[in-house]
Amino acid sequence: MVFSSFVFLLVFLPIVLLLYYICPRRLRNLVLLFASLIFYAWGEPVYVLIMLFSTVFDYTNGRLIEYFRAKNSPGRMKAALVVDLCGNLAILGFFKYADFFIGNLNSVTGAGLSLLHIALPIGISFYTFQTMSYTIDVYWGRVPAQHSILDFATYVVLFPQLIAGPIVQYKTIADELTCRKSSLEDFSEGAFRFAVGMGKKVLLANQIGALWNEISGMSELTAATAWLGAVAYSFQIYFDFSGYSDMAIGLGRMFGFHFLENFNFPYMAGSITEFWRRWHISLSSWFKEYVYIPLGGNRKGMPRQILNLLIVWMLTGLWHGASWNFVLWGLYYGVLLIMEKLFLLRWLEKLPAWLGHVYSMFLVVIGWTIFAQTDMHALSGYLKAMFGVGVSAVNSDFFYLLSCNGVLLVILVICSADHRAWLRILLKSRGDRPVSDGNIFDEVQSSPVLTLAKPAFMLVLLALSYAFLVGDSYNPFLYFRF
Repeated sequence: MVFSSFVFLLVFLPIVLLLYYICPRRLRNLVLLFASLIFYAWGEPVYVLIMLFSTVFDYTNGRLIEYFRAKNSPGRMKAALVVDLCGNLAILGFFKYADFFIGNLNSVTGAGLSLLHIALPIGISFYTFQTMSYTIDVYWGRVPAQHSILDFATYVVLFPQLIAGPIVQYKTIADELTCRKSSLEDFSEGAFRFAVGMGKKVLLANQIGALWNEISGMSELTAATAWLGAVAYSFQIYFDFSGYSDMAIGLGRMFGFHFLENFNFPYMAGSITEFWRRWHISLSSWFKEYVYIPLGGNRKGMPRQILNLLIVWMLTGLWHGASWNFVLWGLYYGVLLIMEKLFLLRWLEKLPAWLGHVYSMFLVVIGWTIFAQTDMHALSGYLKAMFGVGVSAVNSDFFYLLSCNGVLLVILVICSADHRAWLRILLKSRGDRPVSDGNIFDEVQSSPVLTLAKPAFMLVLLALSYAFLVGDSYNPFLYFRF
């Protein structure tokens, strides 16, 4: 089940909201737990058992770590943590990387082993990282172990963020799992945020995604058409994933949870370093906190820091998928970030801001091209076409596709920009309180004009999204496959 389906919008969500708010507060986690299991089982009921096993496994290890701490037994604490990490990584590795390993082993040795063809459980990359972060935080003493299996299971399977993130660390919502307040303000802000995400997904990502599908399927490309396709995919993945994150954050808030932001206008970045502070913030934070810093971070000299960055970005690439293009994509960004740390950032600081932006977006578009093509031969051909190797520069197909999608591309550029600056100007001109750099969706209610405009804007977004969903068969969520 996806958020942008009529089953979810017209049946599942209204029923869950009704049951949630009419039942006593002490039963609300139970309602969310069963609703989330139904939500997950809608697509693949068998894999619910794997998720439930992971839930019980991590809950038990968290309690064991707490018990061994009380007994002043650090060795056993560490053993429980190692068992937990190995168990989680073994499950993730088996389902996600077994065929990747077998295929590469066959290529190197000619062993001829049969592939397992195991379907990847939806969301396993996300909920595995969430549960591991919980156990690590219990081991580090950052949070106490959760004693209620019901509350912990609710955290793991919570349907707003279950299958495509953001990666919600237990410590950020631990208090809300046991005691959260529901208010009309939270509900209305959550509904508005959900509508914005729906608009991003249906009105923007789906529409430009159709252009990428058409161009990526062409047998012959020109350099201009290849760049147009790469730009289209760059917009698609941003509005698809940030739209999903907005919907997840909005849904969470409708139920009283406050998830952290996952995107901060990444296409406004003036460097690759800044881009990754703005893109998929929950994943970047996870790798920094649980991999990069434990490896030594930047505390052991530049050579070790470079090695740590390469390890983190290779793992980041592998996390996204069991294919060499993802490894290449991760190392591509690892090398760029190392170069910026060594000298490029100092150069960029001396240049006009717009040049840094052009530099960043040029490299980001190339990065998304690597990300999109899982077949290495197809990737090589597409990159060659982008740089004019063996192809013509432009033809009539390019101008036709550009003319058909020109208005959409302009809208995408506008919607990628940081609108908070425009709202500051608007509020200042009307004498309202200036908008800060925080979450714009939480702050605009201070303006009477925007307070009235928001419900109307939300209704327009929802109406347009519904209309497009009725006639549009192309409705994927790109991050479901990770």
